[in-house]
Amino acid sequence: MFREKSKELLEFIEASPSCFHVIHNIKKRLVKEKFIELREEKPWTLEYGKNYYVTRNDSTIIAFKIPRSNWNGFQIAASHSDFPSFKIKENPEIHKEEHYTCLNVEKYGGMLFAPWMDRPLSVAGRVMIKKNQKIECKLVNVDRDLLMIPNVAIHMNRKANEEMKYNPQVDMIPLLGDERIKDGWNQLIAKEIGVKEKDIISSDLFLYNRMSGTIWGAEEEYISSRSLDDLQCAFGTMEGFVKTENKNRITMCCIFDNEEVGSGTKQGADSTMLSDVMERICGCMNKTIEERMIAISNSFLLSADNGHAVHPNHPEKVDPTNRPYPNMGVVIKYNANQKYTTDAVSAGIFKRICEKAEVPVQTYMNRSDIPGGSTLGNIANRHVSLNTVDIGLAQLAMHSCYETGGVKDTLYLIKACETYFKSSITITENGSYEIQL
Repeated sequence: MFREKSKELLEFIEASPSCFHVIHNIKKRLVKEKFIELREEKPWTLEYGKNYYVTRNDSTIIAFKIPRSNWNGFQIAASHSDFPSFKIKENPEIHKEEHYTCLNVEKYGGMLFAPWMDRPLSVAGRVMIKKNQKIECKLVNVDRDLLMIPNVAIHMNRKANEEMKYNPQVDMIPLLGDERIKDGWNQLIAKEIGVKEKDIISSDLFLYNRMSGTIWGAEEEYISSRSLDDLQCAFGTMEGFVKTENKNRITMCCIFDNEEVGSGTKQGADSTMLSDVMERICGCMNKTIEERMIAISNSFLLSADNGHAVHPNHPEKVDPTNRPYPNMGVVIKYNANQKYTTDAVSAGIFKRICEKAEVPVQTYMNRSDIPGGSTLGNIANRHVSLNTVDIGLAQLAMHSCYETGGVKDTLYLIKACETYFKSSITITENGSYEIQL
């Protein structure tokens, strides 16, 4: 079963080369499961026992299930749809030496540069086209080996294997073709989506690694792919969410965009989208202001974003006593400065849930002399105050264009989320909580 779920994950990632494709594929799954689409710009009518979803910017989605009878809280899981890459700039063609046509790009998020070199790449995202009096969005995936970022030969850079410093405007420019493609970029994209070149108005296009995901190792114990961070968690939380029902909680699965650049966009976790949706649900279900506050106090957020595994060649990079490994279970992430929101309460609740699910748990903390990143939990809490635990799955080479994790861990996350979404976490008195299945 571990291998089968990992194969399903790889199929999902293969079909999701950009954040827009991630949400498109999640929508298809939800429609298949009879979820009803809502639109932010239109009135909502909600019914008990029905399931719904709403998107923003085509790159963020919030899906939720309303119980068949009265409810008194939210059980939420959040992950993100974006991953570090290179974004195609406006007017992207760069012509060099009268023999090469390259594309001007800028980095999106914090990535490892070196793995992007000397491997086939392509482009995916969205373009906006004019159609009569409308502007319409079309998804783009140039599904062939299209680009390459060539390395400089060792003979020309004898220090290439020493401490190499990359300049993104010089070293990371992808080669598109020879001089024959000059002034042909928009034409190439127009042909790909079946429109006229003059109808393309603007675009959000990103490079992606063409190397397919794989299961490997002496015992097939590892999984490698592009964008495991965070599509492994997006896939796992959604799988757990879709499969479960809760009698007295609204369950909610959120996949936000722009986590890799700080979440400070209208579709990021630092937007009002989560609080907007929660407010609209409460309003449509005729909750008073006090009932809304009570419901929020009885709610819980699972912030799911992958974490660092102990590296086999550099074990010293990880904290001496909190050392997660692939295939050893879901990772709870802690940080005293609240880059991760986990505290004793939220960790205790999640550990009990994993115990019920028979899922192993690990812990991660940064070395005290190495600063780490942040994630969705503390950012979302700026807009709606919830008990929150930050979790993830242990992986190697985070923010490479080809990352590695454990073949068992996707199923561990799904099982933990199934139990979480079936549970009701209730405050019984100050400092005491009850988890009901």
